Amino acid sequence: MQQQEQKNKQSIAWAMVVVLGLATAMFGYLFTTQKSELTQQESLVVEKARELALTKTRLDSISTVLDAKIAEIEKLGGDISELTKVKEQLEKDKLAFSRSKKVETGKYLAKIKEYEKFLTEKDEVIAQLRLENEHLVASNDSLSTHVGSLTSERERLVQRQAELSDSVVTFTAANKELSEKVSQAAALKAANLKVLTVNSRGKVKDKEEYKAKRVDKLKLTFNLPENALTAQEPKDIYVRVLDPSGAVVADDATGSGEFEINGAPSKFTSRESIAYQNNNQKVEMLYDNASQFRPGKYNVELYAEGYKIGNTNFTIK
Repeated sequence: MQQQEQKNKQSIAWAMVVVLGLATAMFGYLFTTQKSELTQQESLVVEKARELALTKTRLDSISTVLDAKIAEIEKLGGDISELTKVKEQLEKDKLAFSRSKKVETGKYLAKIKEYEKFLTEKDEVIAQLRLENEHLVASNDSLSTHVGSLTSERERLVQRQAELSDSVVTFTAANKELSEKVSQAAALKAANLKVLTVNSRGKVKDKEEYKAKRVDKLKLTFNLPENALTAQEPKDIYVRVLDPSGAVVADDATGSGEFEINGAPSKFTSRESIAYQNNNQKVEMLYDNASQFRPGKYNVELYAEGYKIGNTNFTIK
């Protein structure tokens, strides 16, 4: 009897060992399977991120090459209207790509192929323009001078192509944050902003407080300091005059309208285009108010190219 009980206990023990072994093997299998699935998911995420980065890089590269071809064709005397339209569409595609929360890379890869095909076609246009220019040179110069000119031109083009290749690499390495910093650094700044008043007789006054009945016009004076990053070109300066309640003083009959501040629409009091000369120039702007100012403190803000460039205030008694 004791021997039989001993055998039964041994059988039970072996059965438990087998069950534990099977359970361990099952847990190991499940763990390995889940780990494999997680690894596959991580690989998919990494691959998607790589596709997005590669698509953005290719769009940026096409933009740089397109700029180079526009400059080249324009220099050779060719028509750049078609290239300009393609450039505008490319910038819209780049903006849509950067703003999209769920980007379908396949759609943009198809667009990239179309852009690359277009650029290849323009290589033929450039080659034809170069040939025409060479013929013009040949009609005015001797054969030896012509050969020398062609040699110099080829060397210059080779050098330019090398420079453009370097530019593409540099440009694709830039990011959105850096571009924003550059834009802010190039923004205009209004210095020494003053609010003067002009009465009906044309008399100008410079005070901190003015009587409402003696204010027919506002005269703003300020300087635009030098900035090596700012392009010398016409600049639209927007003025916002905010009354004591914070509302914008505006009258469409006197040139008021709407513009955007940080992506949101807003009214502006007046606007004027000035030729920025990058020499600390002095600017004067005149606003003819159709209605009398009511007493209180008024704030004056200046904007240009999407940035606030200066502000001040004045008081009406």
